Amino acid sequence: MAAETQLNPTQPVNQQIYRILRRDIVHCLIPPGTPLSEKEVSVRFDVSRQPVREAFIKLAENGLIQIRPQRGSYVNKISMTQVRNGCFVRQAIECAVARRAATMIEDSACYQLEQNLNQQRTAIERKQLNDFFELDDNFHQKLALIADCQLAWDTIENIKATIDRVRYMSLDHVSPPEMLLRQHMDIFAALEKRDADAVDRAMTLHLQEISESVKTIRQENRDWFSEE
Repeated sequence: MAAETQLNPTQPVNQQIYRILRRDIVHCLIPPGTPLSEKEVSVRFDVSRQPVREAFIKLAENGLIQIRPQRGSYVNKISMTQVRNGCFVRQAIECAVARRAATMIEDSACYQLEQNLNQQRTAIERKQLNDFFELDDNFHQKLALIADCQLAWDTIENIKATIDRVRYMSLDHVSPPEMLLRQHMDIFAALEKRDADAVDRAMTLHLQEISESVKTIRQENRDWFSEE
């Protein structure tokens, strides 16, 4: 398990524990099938069991762990059904968001997106995959804000935890960041032109990448996947 234990006393403890455990699971620092103990996690963060229990419930709602009363909690295997359904829902929402953003984007937002793309490029040059992963998410979140629909991103956040595990595993060799950056730049170019159809096509191509990469990732890590 990752060593990070420092919590911010000004933020809700349960939410911080959830975010840290979610990241550890997505980054496969806590692999599929690993048992999770409320007691061990509470010792790790030096907190009572209540915020840990609340974090576990949210992880279970996101499909990352399974809570078995009287038997303990375990990190779920990566569900192929959840990946397929999550990809379908995410594409439906994000393509609609991108089309709407193309009609609403202002020059200031273009500048912010361009800054994000420059940061992605820097992260790639420095081989900082974790930073790139966060900047990738930030790019997509900015589109929801441009479209004036934070709810769209909140919905995506709630369904994409399982997808994120595949995304992270694919970064180093299946879906390299250089390729993803080029796709982001295609989306940005279409947004600059306020071309909703071109944005839709670029976003569709980009989001279909995960559906292809999961096939390779599954072949390489069969024990980590389930058909459920």
